[in-house]
Amino acid sequence: MKVLVLIDGSKWSQKAALHAIELAKRKNAEVVLFSVLDIAEAKAMAFNFCAQSGICAQLKDYESRIWGDMRKSIEDDQNSILSRYKGEKVRCSSKIVEGSIRDEVLREANSGEYGLVVMGTFGRSGKTRISALLEQIGGAVRPPLLVVR
Repeated sequence: MKVLVLIDGSKWSQKAALHAIELAKRKNAEVVLFSVLDIAEAKAMAFNFCAQSGICAQLKDYESRIWGDMRKSIEDDQNSILSRYKGEKVRCSSKIVEGSIRDEVLREANSGEYGLVVMGTFGRSGKTRISALLEQIGGAVRPPLLVVR
């Protein structure tokens, strides 16, 4: 069995990964850590910075720096989790793609490769309401979906 774990940099996705470790050990499963980088998010952050600072001449530069920071942050998160998996002797790999988060998650989850999808209840914002991504994909993911709280 292959387990897809959605990693977004939140403490909730870290918690989901820990649950997936335990599950993978019991079921001798392989785990794939999956993250999506959305350029629209980097553009929005750069625009917000521009609007608040009034320094818009360097918008593309801000966007590029934010994009690089987003990539490094998610790579660091995945590498940290991968290190933990190695210590637990669980087969694990990671995958980072670019695009629309909803579309890319559904494409990967519904590819037919996975027997289970694991994600955290909340996203990076940590708001008390359920993850926006969960609301978007909950009914469209074909494999069973384990939501970790």
